[in-house]
Amino acid sequence: MKKFFTNVKNWFIAHKPTKRRIIQLYAALLTNANLKGFATGKIYTGDTKKVCVPGLNCYSCPGAVGACPLGALQDSLAQSGRTAPSYILGILLLFGLLLGRLICGFLCPFGLIQELLYKIRTPKLRKNRFTRVLSYFKYVLLAIVIAIPIIYAGIPSFCKYVCPAGTFGGAISLLSNPNNSDFFGMLGYLFTWKFCVLVVVVVASIFIYRFFCRFICPLGAIYSLFCKISLLGVKLDKDKCIDCGLCVQGCKMDIKHVGDHECIQCGECISVCPVQAISWKGSQIFLKNTTPINQPAVVEGEKIQLLELAKANADMSVANAVEETAVAQTEEKPKGKKLQAVKAAFKKPRFVVEFVAWVLATLLLIGAVLGYALTKEKSTLVYHVGDKCPEFILSTYKSDNDAKSVSTYGISKVTVLNYWYTDCDPCKAELPEFETVYEEYMDQIDMFVIHSYAAVPQSGVQHFLDTAKDKNGRAWNSYKLVFAQDTEELNTYGMLGGKYAFPMTVILNASGRITFVKQGSCPEETLRAEIIKALG
Repeated sequence: MKKFFTNVKNWFIAHKPTKRRIIQLYAALLTNANLKGFATGKIYTGDTKKVCVPGLNCYSCPGAVGACPLGALQDSLAQSGRTAPSYILGILLLFGLLLGRLICGFLCPFGLIQELLYKIRTPKLRKNRFTRVLSYFKYVLLAIVIAIPIIYAGIPSFCKYVCPAGTFGGAISLLSNPNNSDFFGMLGYLFTWKFCVLVVVVVASIFIYRFFCRFICPLGAIYSLFCKISLLGVKLDKDKCIDCGLCVQGCKMDIKHVGDHECIQCGECISVCPVQAISWKGSQIFLKNTTPINQPAVVEGEKIQLLELAKANADMSVANAVEETAVAQTEEKPKGKKLQAVKAAFKKPRFVVEFVAWVLATLLLIGAVLGYALTKEKSTLVYHVGDKCPEFILSTYKSDNDAKSVSTYGISKVTVLNYWYTDCDPCKAELPEFETVYEEYMDQIDMFVIHSYAAVPQSGVQHFLDTAKDKNGRAWNSYKLVFAQDTEELNTYGMLGGKYAFPMTVILNASGRITFVKQGSCPEETLRAEIIKALG
């Protein structure tokens, strides 16, 4: 029995995660600390969502407590027009100057997922000249990501058409919750396309190390611009370097040399270098095996095979361990030796700093998880069919119509409320039909198209209405429909039963009572029939 437990102990020691892996898990949990969101199937929309997290982590993930910098960049470009979006550019500049691609190696949740997928035992595709050339494709995507929101207002192209992190963390996480079963009726070709992209990325990541990071990720392309000037990361002492090539051979990324734009600053090359030419620009506190162990002598210019060096290290490690065990067994343990060792450890500055850092990090994580778990969301009273619609006033966008506000005070006509947002294709697809119906019943009804407060801010919507056209080539600002903006304070969408699914149509009769609520697209014949029913 003792032997069994010894074997179990040895297995855990041999397979324990590195400090980098622990930091990756910590970062993934901290950026998704709203764990109750996974249980309720609701997206957190609190104050911290106004702040960007460093890594790729979808805003729509139920656990996300911050915004994705890539999504925020696209939205800010779409809504700022010709004005530079200084806030998000400043955030990216700060992240880049401080950490660079250290974010990719340590703080990106989607990077962690890819590394875990790569651990599945299958034949692997090694890096080569072709993968090196292909790694530049992410810079092409970055140019597209920046250009499209500027040219076509309100279209965050990467988030909308490509991002597998959004499909996995946002769409699938929400759809897998039973509370969101009505979302399935709103899925279309776009979700099918993005799901296929996700499947390709997942399968490719099993065979190719960090497939998405190396070839696709525009956020990694942004951070790579700061690799040489970032405060933290790995650095190469050229005076010590003997050009043995072990660092490049051992790296799974498409680097040409340590610290170039493809380097994710993981630090694994530090322990491989036989002459300790690679080190950290910043602290070594949180990293494992950063100091090489008894490397064999290397003649300058000599090329050493990585496998041979690893074997030599392993043999020496075993020999040292056997020697230490033998010495420990022969020596008489003095009384209180363990206590003395602990006291001696605490006298070492590096140990104290590391210990305090881990304690503070653990307390921060526990505090964040408990804080989001105990935070009570702002309760919204939900009204259903048959209830009298609550009274509210919403401001409208400037257009060819003369409406200054949307008001449910003193309703005397049948009123149609359609909830949408600029990046919702089903929303935009049905609005021409709503316009047709409105023109037909204009003397008998009011029809308002209300934009979600949680999507593109008001300035972006106005720019969209002024510049974009519908599927028939008609300018949105020429519609007779009245476009308005919901607010976070009122949240009329949630008040009328909305569940983060768009579009949504609500019809009120002349007495202000709710007669019809439809989550998802509302066909023209259904809309017309329900209006006639409300007219009585």
